[in-house]
Amino acid sequence: MELELKNLELRAGDTLKVKGKILDMAERFQIDLGCDSDHLALHFNPRFHDDTDGSVLVCNSKIAGCWGDEKRETHNPLQKGSTVKIVMKMTGDMFEVELPDGHEIQFPNHESLDICYVRIKGDFQLKSFKIC
Repeated sequence: MELELKNLELRAGDTLKVKGKILDMAERFQIDLGCDSDHLALHFNPRFHDDTDGSVLVCNSKIAGCWGDEKRETHNPLQKGSTVKIVMKMTGDMFEVELPDGHEIQFPNHESLDICYVRIKGDFQLKSFKIC
């Protein structure tokens, strides 16, 4: 599954709510926010079979096609086969990702990129998304 939205205008104070089902045999999925696929302020990437850490949440950024330093979060309440809601809040210099169990991950908007691009892809069946 892949959804790609362009020409959006997300600003500080905006929230993206994503609801969907993690596929039963999921390996990984991603939610990307940025300017385009080579300029991502936030790459949110739950991985369910990572060789080094087991199940892990990875956040990263990509500037001019080059990946930054990964932030790896071992607290991963996301489960294969489950229906989830993920809430992404934009504060300007930071992203706050709220997970279904209420745990929050913070990731800096390193380049203070404007968000005009959203991509959701991987082992995830999108049910709905809302920008508010």
